[in-house]
Amino acid sequence: MQNADGTFRNFLSFSRNFLDEVGSEDSFGRTIWALGYLLGNAPNDAYYQTGKLVFLNASPNFENLKSIRGIANTMIGICYYLKSNPSDDSMTERLRNLANGLLKHYKENQAPDWNWFESLLAYDNGILPLALLHSAEILNDEKITQTAIESMDFLTKHTLKDNYLSIIGNEKWYKKEGERSVFAQQPIDAMAMVLMYHQAFHVTKNKDYLNKLYTSFLWFLGENDLRLSLYDFETQGCCDGFESNGVNRNQGAESSLAYLISHLTVLQAYEEFHEFD
Repeated sequence: MQNADGTFRNFLSFSRNFLDEVGSEDSFGRTIWALGYLLGNAPNDAYYQTGKLVFLNASPNFENLKSIRGIANTMIGICYYLKSNPSDDSMTERLRNLANGLLKHYKENQAPDWNWFESLLAYDNGILPLALLHSAEILNDEKITQTAIESMDFLTKHTLKDNYLSIIGNEKWYKKEGERSVFAQQPIDAMAMVLMYHQAFHVTKNKDYLNKLYTSFLWFLGENDLRLSLYDFETQGCCDGFESNGVNRNQGAESSLAYLISHLTVLQAYEEFHEFD
């Protein structure tokens, strides 16, 4: 799926024909995250060498990204890459530049009651603090850590209420000084919250974040605004979200992957919780 210039296509038909010339920045960032994770956790050298080739071919495009979620996903991939390649100074500098770009968005949109990167809370919100929390672990930059915690606390205030996760709905999202949408909640947002709190625990060693992680995971199993489970125990897939009239029964790959990644993260966090007793 990689183009000659290092970008990626995103859509492939059942007959294996490409349906686009180049994919969205979100899809680019998620690909870099996946490649970076592979490089940090490669099962053998063949996977590592192939993944590294694709990753480095894509790297000249990192600084061209404009979408903050594309940037955030890419930052996470770079952080995983740097764990197995800590001496790559040029990649560390790229990470710093991307992190500073997110800090610039934060500074431009921040207000006394609005500690966020945009003038609205939209989709996949947790990915933004998550990217800074990963970067903080690599760069040891106090400003990055502070912004990550501030924005995470802001997101927590607006989504973790009454001891359950209430995701910002994609119907109309939540514009500053407006009213937040409750419906069109999606699994990818819950996954981002789970991963965000897990990384916050790694950075701070505060076990309260593991409790928030678990609360966020329970969104999949019915601890949500509709009190309905999104995970289907019969098909072992995850429904695509819910509207005011109930659950969207479609079980797409993104939703099922969001559940599985969240579930695996909970299992890992459970072990870590007891390690720090």
